[in-house]
Amino acid sequence: MLKGLGSQSSKSPMLAFVQAALVRPLVVAGRAGEAFARHSGAMSLLVWRSLVVVFTGKLPMRELLAQLRSMGVQSIPLVLVTATLSGVVTTQQGGYQFTNSIPMYVLGSVVTSSVILELAPVMTAFVLIGRVGARITAELGTMQVSEQIDAMYSLGRDPVRYLAAPRLLAGLIATPLLVAMADAAGVFAGMIAGRLAVGLGSDAFLYGARLFWHDWDLFYSLTKGLVFGFVIPLVATHMGLATRGGAEGVGNATTRSVVFMILSVLLLDALFPPLLLSR
Repeated sequence: MLKGLGSQSSKSPMLAFVQAALVRPLVVAGRAGEAFARHSGAMSLLVWRSLVVVFTGKLPMRELLAQLRSMGVQSIPLVLVTATLSGVVTTQQGGYQFTNSIPMYVLGSVVTSSVILELAPVMTAFVLIGRVGARITAELGTMQVSEQIDAMYSLGRDPVRYLAAPRLLAGLIATPLLVAMADAAGVFAGMIAGRLAVGLGSDAFLYGARLFWHDWDLFYSLTKGLVFGFVIPLVATHMGLATRGGAEGVGNATTRSVVFMILSVLLLDALFPPLLLSR
């Protein structure tokens, strides 16, 4: 009898371990699914309320212009520097990897396609995440934990109208324009670097760029900018308005917001080729 009790007691820790190993992943998956559904619902409601503000003509133009200046005009120098370096590096690496069996003018096509299809929109998005997205989350998060958002409600002012909608619309307007500037700067810098680094003349570079050029590529690049310009302020605004827990909560919300924005941009970037390039 004692032997039976001993075997039963020895099996209990093993059984508990197996049950925990099976249940824990389900608990984690359930919590992740709940968080995803909660954030998705809140962002969908935020988009809907912002659309209502825009299409009913209640959008404050002063706030929109201020956000356009902050997101667009003040981001131009950093976007141009990033695009220029991307074009230079792409040209230098392409010239290094090319062999004598590949005509050097093909480098013009490689640089142009790389910059316009991928580097310019993605690097512009990363610039906006670091410069604009983090600022929006920290700003709105501070307003949330200091009860300024509640004060707006008590005064009858809709925070979505004054805080969310102008930022979302400004992102939709400014980001494609920034991507277009980055496209031009990256290709021009690549052409100059081609002359200086590998001795490729401007005529040969432009010949290679036109040889494999598709008008769809520019539309593809600007569409990426439009989507990224919508997602970045949306995630940043939502995370800012959902901040809780004082100064520490603002820091945690800003960190999570930057992570979510980066993951969202990379995921959407991976979805673009099968959706828009498989023609």
